Amino acid sequence: MAEGVLEIQDLEKVYHLGDSEVRALDGVSLSIEKGEFVAVMGASGSGKSTLLQVLGLLDVPDRGSYKLMGRETAGLSETELAELRSRSLGFVFQQFNLLARSPARDQVSLPTLYHPYPAPKDRAESLLQAVGLAGRMDHLPSQLSGGQQQRVAIARALMNAPSILLADEPTGNLDSRSSQEILDLLGDLNAQGITIVMVTHEADIAARARRVITMRDGKVLSDVAQPSTPGAPAASRMKAPEPLPVGKHSAFRAVSVYAKQAMQALFANKVRSFLSVLGILIGVAAVIAMLAIGAGARKAIQSQLSSLGSNLLMLIPGSANRGGVMQGTGSSIRLSLEDAKAIQTGMSLAAQVGPEVNGRVQAVGNGKNWSTSVVGAGVVYAKMRAAEPALGRFFTEAEVRERARVVLLGVTVARSLFGEDNPIGQSVKLNRVMFQVIGVLPAKGSSGWRDEDDRVLVPVTTAMYRLLGRETIDLVAVEARSAETVADAQEELTALMRKRLHLAPEKEDPFQVLNLSDIQNAFKATSSTISTLLAVIAGISLLVGGIGIMNIMLVSVTERTREIGLRKALGARGRDILYQFLIESVVISLTGGLIGVALGASISVTVSMLLGWTTELSPTSIALALGFSGFVGIVFGLWPAQKASRLSPILALRYE
Repeated sequence: MAEGVLEIQDLEKVYHLGDSEVRALDGVSLSIEKGEFVAVMGASGSGKSTLLQVLGLLDVPDRGSYKLMGRETAGLSETELAELRSRSLGFVFQQFNLLARSPARDQVSLPTLYHPYPAPKDRAESLLQAVGLAGRMDHLPSQLSGGQQQRVAIARALMNAPSILLADEPTGNLDSRSSQEILDLLGDLNAQGITIVMVTHEADIAARARRVITMRDGKVLSDVAQPSTPGAPAASRMKAPEPLPVGKHSAFRAVSVYAKQAMQALFANKVRSFLSVLGILIGVAAVIAMLAIGAGARKAIQSQLSSLGSNLLMLIPGSANRGGVMQGTGSSIRLSLEDAKAIQTGMSLAAQVGPEVNGRVQAVGNGKNWSTSVVGAGVVYAKMRAAEPALGRFFTEAEVRERARVVLLGVTVARSLFGEDNPIGQSVKLNRVMFQVIGVLPAKGSSGWRDEDDRVLVPVTTAMYRLLGRETIDLVAVEARSAETVADAQEELTALMRKRLHLAPEKEDPFQVLNLSDIQNAFKATSSTISTLLAVIAGISLLVGGIGIMNIMLVSVTERTREIGLRKALGARGRDILYQFLIESVVISLTGGLIGVALGASISVTVSMLLGWTTELSPTSIALALGFSGFVGIVFGLWPAQKASRLSPILALRYE
């Protein structure tokens, strides 16, 4: 006795159209054995197409039992149904259901993409040759006739070597000659042991089958066996392909398949893909440019702060308060060189101590003059203030003691007086006092409206007694031994000065101790805040781009609903569709991210060249932008991808 491969019992399927019910299947029971060629006939609305869709696992009955290859299908998961469609069933549609932008070769190969094992590379070509399309393998559906498109559909249905072939009106849209050729192909396949169930409403077509089931109003009206009309010999037509191995899906192969399909879909819709990429591109370019500008600004501020020195405390005279009126800085006490020496010897936490005095001078040299500021300092100034000369040397302790007339010029002063000439060894007058240039200070740049390079540096004693006529100094710079001891050093300095001034505990300090570390930290915090703000603004741009991707992907899902239904009918699981659309979204995001990185880098370089701003493009910002763009692709592509993966195969195929 022949083996039963399709067995249904009391099958029911009801469609609700408004307030009315349509019983497409009403208690249908039948069994189809292996190797049969069955034609299902009936007028439109008789339920024959619904029966075929249930047999093909594209639709689910409301009641009844359906066993495929002895396996009950009720209660199977979507993944299990997809695997059965992929391994056991081949479906030939009346409307062909070919992908508009794929050539015949790719159309035929489509089912094997969702099979655990890839088909032999030449199988698609062999099947197309067998159905008489050897010269049409690279033609699009629009370049093929109706008969040729149906041949492609038959070759596609055979790609995974199914044991059962389901054909829904395979000749309904063809002329008589093409119809006979298709029927000959089906007859050849049946002769090689493939079970065929064909839906038709034409008696002459049904006559080619060996069994005819007639339906009316969702019920089986008759089930008659008959001798089939032989077609051309099987060997003259085609040979059914060998079955593919059975096994588990390979994750690596699945990802490569999804990526390939995603890229094909994106290139097939170039304008839509470009618009999606554009949104992410702008967002990433904004992120890169903003982070580069913010990092450059932070670096510039840090560079300026480093010129002040590290771990520094500044002792300056305070302001006296007389009658509720502040008298101004220096009106309370005056600092002297003796104070600086006392601090050097009296503080255990002080690494270096340097007195400083400031003023204005008129510099004359090389026949030119320049008004600039002068700083009188000790030898330790070079290390404390990162002022090691870029050219020449610093003055010595002996020159400080001797009130030597030596000077180091700032870059701006050197350029203003001597142009591109080397000023070392040249003479300049500062307030009519002749000095010898022994060095050029390192470039510091501008700090707001102040040019840090527009200054000259002389020994502190020289500034006091030869230039400015001063007995006092403006400040004492104290460098703590480490960053960790700055706060303790500040307390020690305060206590030392109060002791020198013999202040009672209730008296206020007539001096100020400025902690430059606090100022630096405040500047750094401000620059970090600005950088974060810029990054947030740019991130909003990226977020808007992500929303654009989601909208485009939703539109794509709607436009490709029939394609999704076809892929599921050919064996694609829900996760296959999910990953394909998700990869499309990620590819769009990363493509936009890569182009955006290049554009953002170009913007930052252009800003630096045109506006003179400092910009810094770091690998971290690039990685952050690309990572965030990929994350946006996943987050905003997930909903459309899930929507696509949950579509019912039959509802998707019916979508208009």
